[in-house]
Amino acid sequence: MAMNPIAKELNEIIRKGNEHVYDMLSEVGKNLFFPKGILSQSAEAKEKAHKFNATIGMATEKGETMHLASVMAMLSGLKPSEALTYAPSFGIMPLRQVWQEALFEKNPSLQGKDISLPVVSNAITHGLSVVSDMWVDQGDVIILPEKMWGNYNLIFAVRRGAEIVHYDMFDGQGKFNLNAFETRVQAEAENRKKIIVILNFPNNPTGYTVNHQEADNIADILTRTAQGGTNVLAITDDAYFGLFYDETGLKESIFTKLIGRDPRLLAVKLDGATKENFVWGLRVGFITYGGSFDGESRPIYEALEKKTAGGVRGSISNAAHLSQEIVLKSLKSETYMSEKQEKFQIMKDRAQEVKRVLSDPKYEHAWEPYPFNSGYFMCLKLKTVDAEPLRVHLLDKYGVGLISLGKTDLRVAFSCLEKEDTQELFDIVLKGVNDLE
Repeated sequence: MAMNPIAKELNEIIRKGNEHVYDMLSEVGKNLFFPKGILSQSAEAKEKAHKFNATIGMATEKGETMHLASVMAMLSGLKPSEALTYAPSFGIMPLRQVWQEALFEKNPSLQGKDISLPVVSNAITHGLSVVSDMWVDQGDVIILPEKMWGNYNLIFAVRRGAEIVHYDMFDGQGKFNLNAFETRVQAEAENRKKIIVILNFPNNPTGYTVNHQEADNIADILTRTAQGGTNVLAITDDAYFGLFYDETGLKESIFTKLIGRDPRLLAVKLDGATKENFVWGLRVGFITYGGSFDGESRPIYEALEKKTAGGVRGSISNAAHLSQEIVLKSLKSETYMSEKQEKFQIMKDRAQEVKRVLSDPKYEHAWEPYPFNSGYFMCLKLKTVDAEPLRVHLLDKYGVGLISLGKTDLRVAFSCLEKEDTQELFDIVLKGVNDLE
């Protein structure tokens, strides 16, 4: 099939701004575009059709969005036009702008750096899927720690045919294993024109966020790889951003350390209201780019945004307008920051209670906790029994549900564990270990 002229035009804009970024695009990515057609004609009509506008596939009644009263009765504070109409495939503009402003506020190191306007996805899973379509070809390599979110396999390996390769996440001394990371990156870069690295902090499943020095070292390793002639796509999965509970971890996204380092290094930030704002089912996520470009960056970012919106258009059409409006109104609420701080403190108290309980020597023979300082989760490395039989035993005998990962690891979501129940939970897990020994 011949490439669409709009796609060709976008490709040329990207190529002129940075040929390496163009080269990193997948075949799908090179062919993606945002269609003009009905969408652009409807946009023109919305602006100029003052008499009749019969362009869009929605129904109106007496000048308002047609709706059922029983639906709107459940949506106080929103108009039918805010809750029920289609949103643009890019996302509603006020939300994109407010989220970008928030990125600069939450990540002071972004000051003075150029980034794209975020494109709204149906939460981060869909965002990763769109990014995968745009940037991943069959046979491309995805570099991840062995402690990883299982859905990466479906998104990148099953759907796109990429090869996922691992490195050991921890060095045995409670620190990020920089040597293993660098060794894996170098090994893959030797034989490939492009590598893709996913940086997920706070990490799912361990709840670990790298410290400043580790983050700087990761950025330096990727920069040296790019300077050596390999294109590097660095995807930061910031699903649990902001949930940082002690002073050891980085308080900003590692995305901030990757922008402008080298023309061959492109950073893609995936984040969302999902976990940050405790609105899991609203499914509102964002895709943001940061790179190095010749000349003015805005046209290149706009071209990438249009391809990304084309990916959204070609998969789900658009994320729900209702969800976007709810998130936007919450972000602009006068009480937003105080509400968020209150919930953060609850989560921090739970994490600190887990650390306090697990410091008891009575658990030492049964497990070793992996380092954690952020997010929703922590993991136990079991010493004497296998994780899956223990998980089943805890569920069947004690009514306790945890997640087993591989042979030795047990994941605990302290995000849904009341602080006062922490001691009892780990004592039950210890009982289960003793039962099976």
